[in-house]
Amino acid sequence: MDARLAARPPRARATVRLPFASSTATRRAGWWCPRDPRVDSSGGGTFPSPGRCPRLAVAHRNRSPAANLGLPPPRPLLPRLPAAGIRTRVTGEGDCEGRPLVECTGDRSVEEQPEHAGVEGKALKMSSTVPKSSNIFWHDCPVGKTDRQKLLKQKGCVVWITGLSGSGKSTLACTLGRELHTRGKLAYVLDGDNLRHGLNKDLGFKAEDRAENIRRVGEVAKLFSDAGLVCIASLISPYRRDRESCRALLSDGSFIEVFLNMSLELCEARDPKGLYKLARAGKIKGFTGIDDPYEAPLNCEIEIKEVDGVCPSPSDMAGQVVTYLEEKGFLHE
Repeated sequence: MDARLAARPPRARATVRLPFASSTATRRAGWWCPRDPRVDSSGGGTFPSPGRCPRLAVAHRNRSPAANLGLPPPRPLLPRLPAAGIRTRVTGEGDCEGRPLVECTGDRSVEEQPEHAGVEGKALKMSSTVPKSSNIFWHDCPVGKTDRQKLLKQKGCVVWITGLSGSGKSTLACTLGRELHTRGKLAYVLDGDNLRHGLNKDLGFKAEDRAENIRRVGEVAKLFSDAGLVCIASLISPYRRDRESCRALLSDGSFIEVFLNMSLELCEARDPKGLYKLARAGKIKGFTGIDDPYEAPLNCEIEIKEVDGVCPSPSDMAGQVVTYLEEKGFLHE
């Protein structure tokens, strides 16, 4: 058996010319299926087909890989909008609370932009070529702040406690939160150190980091206030400009600034965390009150001062804040 196979001469292989290598006449005739031999009119080889194949002819006309695979042809690309300025317009009668719907557009006004029907037109208006945070729309829900306040029988607000490190901010915040809880009022404490374990863990204590820290807390506090809660924010927040920016987020007078006006000597003597000692030794840089300034509030709602060089008790300080909240109507519907 092996001897016979070894003695068998090898078969001659015929050279086959591919369709795209054929002559002009053959290209005019169309594409051919690999079936039976057919002599090329140019004499340069054979085509293995007796006639035209409609399927290959269609693929040849389309000249598209997607069409060859039986897929639908791709959609034409939409024109790109310039990514310069942003403009807005009112797009409807208003939302469920009566405020108009505002739509952000590209550099051109909405009237100047070309109209496209269906999905293409919507995709054009929401083009990702516009800068970040521009293709956004404010969406209101049927249940608003007033409804939540009626449910909770209280009014949302932000109690912003500011002062030097060691002035008693966190102690006051927790005592105030407990006092409101005993009265059946819903409150939540945003402590500066706690937030730096999560939301603001990527921030340091440089001026720009401090500003971003306060900005983030201000936005979160605004959400809690909108939810109808008494939000108690406890942060050094040394820069007046940053605190005023947070106040501007709540234009309805629900930002209550509480200034713990304790002297540096008193705070350093208390030094509950040992930070003043480290700052004096040069182991902490940019520490508020030592080598970084603290800008005291000019028009705070509540100012709590030391008495004869002693910080008031936590319950006394919380009592002052609760009295203010009651007088201003935040603790009832």
